[in-house]
This record gives sequence, structure tokens and C-alpha cells, in this order.
Amino acid sequence: MEIKGTIIHAMPEVSGVSKAGNSWKKKEYVLENTEGNFPRKVAFTCFGENADRIQLKPGDKVTMYFDIESREFSGRWYTDIRCWRCDVEQPGAAPAAAPAPGVAAPIPAAPAEDEFPF
Repeated sequence: MEIKGTIIHAMPEVSGVSKAGNSWKKKEYVLENTEGNFPRKVAFTCFGENADRIQLKPGDKVTMYFDIESREFSGRWYTDIRCWRCDVEQPGAAPAAAPAPGVAAPIPAAPAEDEFPF
């Protein structure tokens, strides 16, 4: 799944050791999606090696790819949104606009006679 938005909050990294003795770490962020009538905020987690690989800061415009998983504990259900990839939009890099449906793309001008390679 994917969602686009702006990072509005980055929480500090958290780490620890599991009962099995394995070390773990996670980094949590909040993304605000404004594609609709009402802004939506989504808290998500980068876990394990993704906590090191994905480094975001407030103000970054991103496309986040994620999985959703729920688990039960003591009769209650908890849901995690785990990010596995996040593409940061580069400032000044506007996406190429596609022509409107039914409108032909402009035809490039032919090169001058002396510009042909033969």
C-alpha cells in the first residue's frame, strides 16, 4: 500500500532487547495526507534495518509504502503500520505533466539541415 503526504513529526529512535536476546530498534513518524476534503494524520513505524535506512525530517514530502498488521494481546487488538520504503520528493523536481486526455503532445521541431549526423 502507499500514501503521499508531508512528515509533520519525527519521534526519537527507540531500541531494546527482546526476551529471546535479540536487539531491535524502531523510529516513528507522523505523516499528514492532505489529498481529500479533510487532512489525515498517519503514525507509522520504521523497524529494524529500515530505522537506519529511512531517515526523514519534518517538512519532507514523501510517498510512503507500508504494510498493515494487527495482533491480539489480552483481548485487545493493536494495529501497526510498518513502512518498508519511503521516497522523498526532491525540492524543485516537479513531475512531468502528462497531456490532458484527447490532447496530442506537441511535435518536436525537426533539426536544422546541418545538424543531421550524416
